Amino acid sequence: MLGGGVTGLAACLRLSQGARERGLPLEVTLLEASPRVGGAIETARAGGCLLEKGPDCFLSIKPEGLALCRELGLEGRLTGTRPECRRSFILRGGRLHPVPQGFYLLAPSSLWPLAATSIFSPLGKLRMGLDLVLPRRRGTGDESLASFVRRRLGREALERMAQPMVAGIYAADPEELSLEATMPQFIEMERRHRSVILALRRRMAEARGTAGASGPRYALFVALDEGMGLLVEALRERLAREGVSLRCGARVSGLRREGGRWRVGLEEGGEMEADAVCSALPAHAGSRLLAGLSPRLGALLGQIPYGSVVTLNLVFRREQLAHPLDGMGFVVPASEGLSLMACSFSSSKFPGRAPEGKVLLRAFAGGARGGTALGLPDAELLRRLIGELRPVLGLSGEPEGVLLQRYARAMPHYTVGHLERVGEMERLAGELPGLALAGSAYRGVGIPDCAASAQAAAGRLLGFLASAPPA
Repeated sequence: MLGGGVTGLAACLRLSQGARERGLPLEVTLLEASPRVGGAIETARAGGCLLEKGPDCFLSIKPEGLALCRELGLEGRLTGTRPECRRSFILRGGRLHPVPQGFYLLAPSSLWPLAATSIFSPLGKLRMGLDLVLPRRRGTGDESLASFVRRRLGREALERMAQPMVAGIYAADPEELSLEATMPQFIEMERRHRSVILALRRRMAEARGTAGASGPRYALFVALDEGMGLLVEALRERLAREGVSLRCGARVSGLRREGGRWRVGLEEGGEMEADAVCSALPAHAGSRLLAGLSPRLGALLGQIPYGSVVTLNLVFRREQLAHPLDGMGFVVPASEGLSLMACSFSSSKFPGRAPEGKVLLRAFAGGARGGTALGLPDAELLRRLIGELRPVLGLSGEPEGVLLQRYARAMPHYTVGHLERVGEMERLAGELPGLALAGSAYRGVGIPDCAASAQAAAGRLLGFLASAPPA
């Protein structure tokens, strides 16, 4: 297993379990270049606060994340967003405006909250309402997310809502993002219902109709009570019991096939032999290793663009902020001209993030509009981001705690035509016996997507090993 992020760890678990169920004598070794496993998932504690360097939650509507937590015995450690804070804000004109009730990512499901909001102009609201009468798109090819929003809902909907929302998820420019790869549900809404607004209204009505259904109910966003690092620790401990070998500080320098087996070269020297290899590396790292085996596959992997991001945890005393922090956070349209991309009110969003009398904020910068900001030294970047937060939240004084984390080339950007290219990558990988690709570069960037990718890759490799057992 190449790569020790959550995908690599989850894939190792699935491989070990699957081999035992099939009676395959399998030894699994994970190679991770950095000193620790977990990738971007890392939790720190300071001054009684729980600080997330990377993702702080995952979507509950994608079942693979919940299933993984359940299997690791973490279901009782899951916590949802605070019910009283389940709303978000948009920064416009230097002030925070609540996202209209019923607004789902790109489009509204209710017209009355839309009519009342100050985010859009009267003409912008009328243009969004035209979605109710506009015909379906005739073409069937992929289109950019920006193109879809402009076509159905207009320019204001794109610039003032969709663009900042999308940047907060993908750290990317909606002009380049593939609608098919990022938000395919909107393609289906237009296909089935013609109007996106009508589709969302029907969807909300159906959700209300099933509100009393039995079974556990989760908030849309769920986290672990001691931080997402708990997931990594649980996986690490489980893999140790499974007999999986985790080797950190083991950077792979080469990959080749010889005599029907894989040979994995290590930067520290020497080689390892394997019957199968799963690359759970970022696409640009996999590209370098696989280009010699399949030039086309290497080229396709290398074409997936990545964005760099910064997360900044800030601890303040409650009296240092004038804003009530009565929501999960806010996103910033590019038109505001700030380096700040979004800010999460972490201590309001989830319980147990900060002690009484303290406030924990998590600011984000980078992505498609990182510009020169990410090139600044830490101290200067810190000053800039705090300076941008001050007038928005009514901040006074300096933070009591700071944790700034940089992630270079960390967020894959699914550009138009992405899924078609991924299909070709998977076909080319299938031509190399015993190779599987997994990770956030292909079919989803969230933790549940990574868990699903891990399961699919493990299934392919187990099928290969069962049909062609090693000599």
